[in-house]
Amino acid sequence: MAIASPRPCIPVQNYDRLRESILSSSSVVRRRIGFGRMHLVKMPSFEVKNVYGKKINVFGETGSLAIEVSSALKDELFVRFFREGWPYFLAHRGSTFVVVISAEIFDSPHLDPILMDISLLHGLGVKFVLVPGTHIQIDRLLAERGSEPKYVGSHRITDSDSLSAAMDASGSIGFMIEAKLSPGPSLSGMRRHGGNGRRYDGVNVASGNFVAAKRRGVVNGIDYASTGEVKKIDVSRIRERLAQDCIVLLSNLGYSSSGEVLNCNSYEVATACAMALGAEKLICIIDGPILDECGRLIHFLTLQDADMLIRKRAKQSETAANYVKAVAQEDLCAAYDDSNHAVSSLNGKAFSQASKFQNGVGFDSGSGFWSSEQGFAIGGQESMSRLNGYLSELAAAAFVCKGGVQRVHLLDGTIAGVLLKELFQRDGVGTMVASDLYEGMRMARVTDVNGIKQLLLPLEESGTLIKRTEEEVLGALESFVVVEREGHVIACAALFPFFEEKCGEVAAIAVSPECRGQGQGDKLLDYIEKKASSLGLRTLFVLTTRTADWFVRRGFSECSIDNIPEERRKKINISRRSKYYMKKLLPDRSGIRLNTAVA
Repeated sequence: MAIASPRPCIPVQNYDRLRESILSSSSVVRRRIGFGRMHLVKMPSFEVKNVYGKKINVFGETGSLAIEVSSALKDELFVRFFREGWPYFLAHRGSTFVVVISAEIFDSPHLDPILMDISLLHGLGVKFVLVPGTHIQIDRLLAERGSEPKYVGSHRITDSDSLSAAMDASGSIGFMIEAKLSPGPSLSGMRRHGGNGRRYDGVNVASGNFVAAKRRGVVNGIDYASTGEVKKIDVSRIRERLAQDCIVLLSNLGYSSSGEVLNCNSYEVATACAMALGAEKLICIIDGPILDECGRLIHFLTLQDADMLIRKRAKQSETAANYVKAVAQEDLCAAYDDSNHAVSSLNGKAFSQASKFQNGVGFDSGSGFWSSEQGFAIGGQESMSRLNGYLSELAAAAFVCKGGVQRVHLLDGTIAGVLLKELFQRDGVGTMVASDLYEGMRMARVTDVNGIKQLLLPLEESGTLIKRTEEEVLGALESFVVVEREGHVIACAALFPFFEEKCGEVAAIAVSPECRGQGQGDKLLDYIEKKASSLGLRTLFVLTTRTADWFVRRGFSECSIDNIPEERRKKINISRRSKYYMKKLLPDRSGIRLNTAVA
C-alpha cells in the first residue's frame, strides 16, 4: 500500500532528471523547490561536487538549492534503505549469531564501530554470543614480563606464566567489551518523539563458566601444561541469558571438573559454541579479506568448494591437515550413528553432527564415541605468519558448516560498517561459506519427467498452471530445474529465455505438498534469477492466474501484455485471462557459481 509523503521527495531513479531541470546552466533564471512551492529566482553560479563525485553547477549565493536537493536525496535514500532492509530485519530477528573477533581487531581502532553495530543489531532482536581472540594480548604480556610464547601447531603451551597472562588478557578484554557496550544509543534526536520517561540503557553482557574444558595433556611427547580443550558448552544456561536479552561473552578460559582454569583456543570455543547452540551463523571478524589467486574478493563458497580447497593444501598447511583428520573422524562417528540409529539428512546423506548435541549440553552422541575435536582450533605460527593467507579461518568455517551451522561469514573488520553491509545487503562485502544453498538442486534429466509431471498435475487440474503433456515436458526439459531429496523430485521450475529481448519467462514452479513451507519455491526462484543473470538476461516475466501475490512479494510488478516478447504473445491463451508480472534483475555480485551449486 502506498504511503503519502507529507513533504516532497525525490525518487532516486528520477534524481538525474530533476538535477538537469533545476541545475541546468543554460538559463540565468532557475526554479527553486521549497516546501512544496516552486518559484523563479535569479542566482549566480558556482561549481560543487555532487554525492557521486561529479561536478555540477549550483546557483545561489548561499547554495541553498544544492542543500535542499541533497537533503531530499538523503531523505529518499534513508527511506529506501529501511524499505529494502525490511526482509533482513525479519530474517535476522530472533536469530543467534556467534561472533569471534580476532585479536588483531582488538588491537586496532576498528573495534569500537564493530561493537557499536553489534549493540545496534542486538536492539533489532539479534542474539549474540561474542568470543574475543586474545593471542596478541597474551604474547604482549609475556614479552613485558620477560617470557617468550611457545606454540606447537595450533596450540599454545600454557605454562604458569602463560596462564597468568591469559587470565589477565581475558579479564581486561572482557572488561573493555562490557564498558564499550554499556552506553545506550544517542538520545540527541529522541526528544521530539517523546518517551522522556523511558530508559535507553546499554546492553547487558553476561559472562560465566559456560565452557567446561579438559587438559590437552601430553601429545606426541609434548606436555601442553594448562592448555585446555573444550569438553562441553553449557547450552541451557547460555540460552537462558540470551532469552534475558543479554549478549553472552565467552572467553578463552575453560574450567575443568577438578576446578582448574585452563587456557583454550578462542576459535575452538567459538566453533564448538556455534555447533552446540545450533546458531544460525558463525561470524569471524578478521583483519583482512579472503582473496582468490587474482587478488579478487571471494564472495561465496559452497561447503563442497571450501572443503576441496582446504584438502588441496593439506600437504603444505598443518591446519588444513588437521581439518582433514577432524572431518574424517566426524564422518566415522556419523557413520556409526547412521548404522545404529538411522540418522540421515534431508538429502539422504548422514549429517556429521546429526545427534552429537542431542543432550543439549555436551558432545557425547550416546554412541560411546567422543570426538577428539569438539571445536576446531586454529592459531600458532601458521596463522600469525599468514603464509597461507586466511586458510585457517576458512578451515574453521568449513568445519562448523559440516557440524550443522548453515552459514559462516568471514568479514574484514577494517571495513567501516562491515557487519551492517554484510547482513543487510544481498551480496554483502565479505566471504560466505554455506552448507545448504541450493542443496539437492540440479538441472532436470530425462528420468525426472515422470516426477515433474506428478508435481505439475494437481496444479494443472486446479487451473493454476497450463496443462503440459509428457512430450511437452520432455521437449522443454533443458529449461527445467529440479530439487531432489532421497531420490525423489520434490520441486521444479522452468526458465524460458528470450535472448533477443534479454528477458526470460519463469514458469511451472511447483513444490510437493509435503515439502511446502520449507522455502523450496524461494530457493528455485533465486536459482532461476541467478541463472538468468548468467545468461545475460535483464528481466524476468511470469503469466499467472492464481499466484500473483507470491510473485509480488518477491519483487515482481504487474505489467501489460505489450511488455511480453512478441514470440511469446503469439502463444498466449487469452481465454485464461492471465495477469502479467515482470521483475528487473539486479547485477549479481554474490560470487555464487551455478555450476557448483547443482548436485
